[in-house]
Amino acid sequence: MKIDFRYLNVGNIPEILPLVQDFTEHKYSDAVLSSRFVAMFQHEYDCIGFYYDDNMIGLCGLWYQSRHYSGKSCEIDHLYIKPKYQGQGLGTRFIDWIGGKLQKEGFEALELNAYKENVASHRLYVREGFEHLGFHFVKRLGE
Repeated sequence: MKIDFRYLNVGNIPEILPLVQDFTEHKYSDAVLSSRFVAMFQHEYDCIGFYYDDNMIGLCGLWYQSRHYSGKSCEIDHLYIKPKYQGQGLGTRFIDWIGGKLQKEGFEALELNAYKENVASHRLYVREGFEHLGFHFVKRLGE
């Protein structure tokens, strides 16, 4: 299967939203998500679309930072592939592609968070050499 990985921008938000709505189970309105993506694109963030026959079948956000424990690093965020295309090695292909690209650009590490119930993703990340180092905690402010 020929997949093209393409960098997206603010103009792609209408194409991004349906996939985000799928994996978040429509938890947020399109207006909220759209405004959040506009803000995200203004920071150290990229979004990559996974295209098959010119249709976006997956996406992944990338956050760039330098951290005391990992140096220049990239955090993989919201890696999602439509269910019809899951289990075909696309996650592995993407991680290999972005890891190789970032290493050439001087990055020292990839990192990510994964939902505890998403066991299939845990297997992928361990297979790809990620170490399970801890837990991710969130406190919603104002709730």
